[in-house]
Amino acid sequence: MQYCIQAAEGDGPVTPLFTVPEFRQRLLRFGESSEERRDDERDEVLYVLEGSATAIVGGETEALEPGTGMFVARGTPWRVESAEGLRLLSVLVEEPLPATASHAVIDGGERGAATAGREFTLLSHPENGCESVTQFVGYIPVGRAPDHYHRYDEVVYVLGGHGAFHTDGESETLRPGSCVHLPARLIHCLENVGPGEMRVLGVFRPAGSPAEAYYPDDSPAVVAAG
Repeated sequence: MQYCIQAAEGDGPVTPLFTVPEFRQRLLRFGESSEERRDDERDEVLYVLEGSATAIVGGETEALEPGTGMFVARGTPWRVESAEGLRLLSVLVEEPLPATASHAVIDGGERGAATAGREFTLLSHPENGCESVTQFVGYIPVGRAPDHYHRYDEVVYVLGGHGAFHTDGESETLRPGSCVHLPARLIHCLENVGPGEMRVLGVFRPAGSPAEAYYPDDSPAVVAAG
């Protein structure tokens, strides 16, 4: 299926995942330290999948631990020091809007409510300087959501749990490491087959709320009261 792939991890420092007009989604690995990195054309949002490190971002020292999100605006140099088995999910943002901060390192906050009993925590987003995209962790309970679409373009990475991705009469198995590209207005749904909660990392543009969704008849999906 063109919208779903499984990360084929190797030993190299970079594993390309989805490359689409809006994003370049990749896995990055660091054994110890790295040379300075800088992209003068693209913003970058990152998420620590495993391992730990100290990062120097825009001249400031930042601690990276599993579950940490990081935003790096275009033109901002960064490098990794004293890494221990560090593995990052990186999304490069093409043609970004002007950022209001050079960088941000974010731990997930309180969970917000989305549709079909789903929840999310925000990482990189406009309130911490990342104007172009929203990065979030989504928490999906067991079950299948109604078919719906979003008005934003999104790339998703499955952090934990098992399920299926459904669109246009086709289905694809989801497991940790599965990647999904959701073009704007693609009618789809994610199903969690259990037994526990599924966790996904999403990055979408334009920035907004992960709770925003629409049913195939164009009516807004309703967020249930907590």
